[in-house]
Amino acid sequence: MLTHPANFSPNSAVADRQNIQYLEDSLLKIAGKTFQSRLMTGTGKYRSIEEMQQSVIASGCEIVTVAVRRVQTNAPGHEGLAEALDWGKIWMLPNTAGCKTAEEAVRVARLGREMAKLLGQEDNNFVKLEVIPDPKYLLPDPIGTLQAAEQLVKEGFAVLPYINADPMLAKHLEEAGCATVMPLAAPIGSGQGLQTIANIKIIIENAQVPIVVDAGIGLPSEAAQAMELGADALLINSAIALAQNSPAMAQAMKLAANSGRIAYLAGRMPIQSHAIASSPVSGRINE
Repeated sequence: MLTHPANFSPNSAVADRQNIQYLEDSLLKIAGKTFQSRLMTGTGKYRSIEEMQQSVIASGCEIVTVAVRRVQTNAPGHEGLAEALDWGKIWMLPNTAGCKTAEEAVRVARLGREMAKLLGQEDNNFVKLEVIPDPKYLLPDPIGTLQAAEQLVKEGFAVLPYINADPMLAKHLEEAGCATVMPLAAPIGSGQGLQTIANIKIIIENAQVPIVVDAGIGLPSEAAQAMELGADALLINSAIALAQNSPAMAQAMKLAANSGRIAYLAGRMPIQSHAIASSPVSGRINE
């Protein structure tokens, strides 16, 4: 049956093309909670709180990740962050950014859960797990991430672990009870685009939990491509925050995520080794 996908707004510019119908789509579900948007955003690196607010609105996202340590310490750019967004409409995803060990990450995750409760999200047990001891390339520690994930799952967290695009680690984390797996496309903040496509494809193929492509995306075309691979969602921060016009880029990423998802559902044409004429050869007028 053809109908509008659940996360597609009939008021968008794309929907102005009348009589176009779209493949039916299911909503994004993470740890029993349902979301319409498949784009998650962050709160860091913006030039101002106001720009961050405008960008979050323009993105249409329903999940925003927040660095627990930076909020608690009122780090530059994070002053007043807790009051800047409408947490009645946006689901907070506390993250353990800045943690170098599994033990640190577990402690910060607990603080993040309490922070979400203070903002009125009593049932929020989500955490974006980051264990990153490497200060230059900011690559996540696979062993520390798995150790922290196992402990946090035992404590009732919905764990969304940030990992290198390692299919075996992704499967171990899923088996440990993580709510999603979040493989990187390229190093954090690099804007290098999809550098790990082959491994992300394998992770998606083998996964029974949502796969969220996180880090490295720099352009809407790359966001669309990640969704065309079959990713369930994207987390994009730097590409939006560091754009010359952040709200405009946020809107572009929103459209790209929707476009890529619809393309994935539609199914691409087969790739051929030779040209095939678009017009039929039968019925031609003889010269």
